[in-house]
Amino acid sequence: MPQDAPSDAVHPRDARPGDDFHVFDTTLRDGAQREGINLSVADKLTIARHLDDFGVGFIEGGWPGANPRDTEFFQRALAEIDFRHAQLVAFGATRRPGVAAADDPQVVALAESGAPVVTLVAKSHDRHVELALRTTREENLAMVRDTVAHLRGLGRRVFVDCEHFFDGHRADPAYATQVVRTAHEAGADVVVLCDTNGGMLPGDVQAVVRAVLADTGARLGVHAQDDTGCAVANTLAAVDAGATHVQCTANGYGERVGNANLFPVVAALELKYGRRVLPEGALAEMTRISHAVAEVVNLTPSTHQPYVGTSAFAHKAGLHASAIKVDPDLYQHIDPEQVGNSMRMLVSDMAGRASVELKGRELGYDLSGDRDLVGRIVERVKEKELRGYTYEAADASFELLLRDEVHGGPDRRAERFFRLESWRAIVEDRPDGSHANEATVRLWAKGERVVATGEGNGPVNALDRALRVGLERIYPGLARLELVDYKVRILEGTHGTESTTRVLISTSDGAAEWSTVGVAENVIAASWQALEDAYTYGLLRAGATPGE
Repeated sequence: MPQDAPSDAVHPRDARPGDDFHVFDTTLRDGAQREGINLSVADKLTIARHLDDFGVGFIEGGWPGANPRDTEFFQRALAEIDFRHAQLVAFGATRRPGVAAADDPQVVALAESGAPVVTLVAKSHDRHVELALRTTREENLAMVRDTVAHLRGLGRRVFVDCEHFFDGHRADPAYATQVVRTAHEAGADVVVLCDTNGGMLPGDVQAVVRAVLADTGARLGVHAQDDTGCAVANTLAAVDAGATHVQCTANGYGERVGNANLFPVVAALELKYGRRVLPEGALAEMTRISHAVAEVVNLTPSTHQPYVGTSAFAHKAGLHASAIKVDPDLYQHIDPEQVGNSMRMLVSDMAGRASVELKGRELGYDLSGDRDLVGRIVERVKEKELRGYTYEAADASFELLLRDEVHGGPDRRAERFFRLESWRAIVEDRPDGSHANEATVRLWAKGERVVATGEGNGPVNALDRALRVGLERIYPGLARLELVDYKVRILEGTHGTESTTRVLISTSDGAAEWSTVGVAENVIAASWQALEDAYTYGLLRAGATPGE
C-alpha cells in the first residue's frame, strides 16, 4: 500500500464529502454476524447514531422482512433518527427464480422499509448459481436485471453486492463480469465486488478490479472479509484500482474473523491518500466512536487496533523515548490527535531517563531539571519490575511511585490517606460445602485508629469491603469508586507453590478508569497492595485531603 498520496488523477486531494466517494458501513448487518454479538433494536439505533455522527455516507441497517427485529429497526430509525450525514440502507436479495420482482415478498419488504437506498445481494459465481440458487446462469442474470429495474422504478437507489465475486471471477471471469454489466445496465448506481470468503490478496484484488472496471464501465465498490488478515489492504488495493465505494464495519466486526475495519480504512483515505471522505473535524472523533460502538456491542475495545487502540501510540523502548523527547514524529506515523487518540509513555524495566521524563510530563511533573530524581525513579522501577511489578499496565501505581520520590522517597509515602496496621482474611470451609469469607483491617486515618470487618464472596472481596467499611465514613468519596476488573498472574518461582503472584486491579469513579498493581507471595497480599494504591489514587482524583 502506498504511504504517500497517489496522483491527483486517481485520488483528488481537493475532493469533498459527497457522492464522488462512498463510505458504506455494514456494522448493523454484516458486523452483527460476529460470534458473541447480539444486537437489540435499541443497540442498533444507538450505533446508527454514532455512525451518523462519525459521518459515514451509508448505514446498512439489516434485512427488513427477514426478521421482526430488522423490520422494527427501519420503522424506528426513520421515525426517531434525524440523519445528518448518512442515508439508511436496506439489504435484501434479488427476486427468487421464476417469480416477478413485484410479487416477491422479500423484494416488497425492501420497498416498504422506507429506506431510500437498497443493497441487493446477487450471485456472481457460476457454481453458487447452480448449486445454491438451483437455477440457470441466464435466469440469475434476469433476476438481477428485473430486481434492480423494479426498485429503480419505485424511486430507490440501488447498489448490488456481487457475492463471491473474486472466487467467481477466478472460475469464470466472463460470467462474473457479465453479472456486473447486467446490474450496471439495469440501473444499479454501484456494483460491489465481494471477497465473501476473504481469501484474496491485495495484488489480485487490484488486478481484478482494474480489469472489471475497464470491461464494464460500472461504478465499482469493494467488500472485503479478513480471513487472510488483508481486508483493509484489499480494500485500499481496490481503491487504487478505481473503486469509489468501500464497505466496512466498525472495529472490523463480522463473521468468522471479521470484515474490513472502518477506522483504518477511513484514516488511510484521509491521512495517507489525502482524500476527504468525512465531514470536517469528524476524523478527530474516530477513537471515541470506536470505543463507544465497542461498549454497545459489549466487547472490550482492542488495545492494539491501529489508530484507535490505547496502545496505538504507546512507546516503551528507551531508545524510542529519547527520540520522541526531541520530536514525537520520529517514532509516530501521524499525530495521534488527528484521530482523537493520544501518545502514551510506558514505564518498565526497559525505561531510560527519557521515558521517565516524558511520563512525568504526561502526569504533570517537570522532571527535566533533576537528574538525581530521574535516576532514582528509573532505578526504583527497574528494581521493582525485577520483583514482578509491571507499570506499563498500571499507570496509577507508577504515578504514586513518582509522587513518593518527588516528595522524599519511598520512606515518605506522600499524599497517603491511611496507614496500615494489619489485615487478616479468613476462609471458612463448612461441612455442607459452603464457604464463608471474612476480612478485618486495622489502620490509621486522620489520627483515628480504625478497625473494620467485611464479608464477601471471596477473601479479596471481603478485604475490599472491610476497607470500604473502615474508610467511607472518613472519606465519603470512596463510595463512588468501583472495581471493574481484577487479574491474577502467577509468576515464575523456584519451588512450585512458592511462586510469586501479581495482581492488576482496574478501578473507576464513573468518569475515568485507572489500574494498579500488587506483587507478593500470595494472592491476598498482592491484592491488598493493588487495593491500597487503587483507593489512594481515587482519593487523590477526588481532591480529598490526605492524612494518616
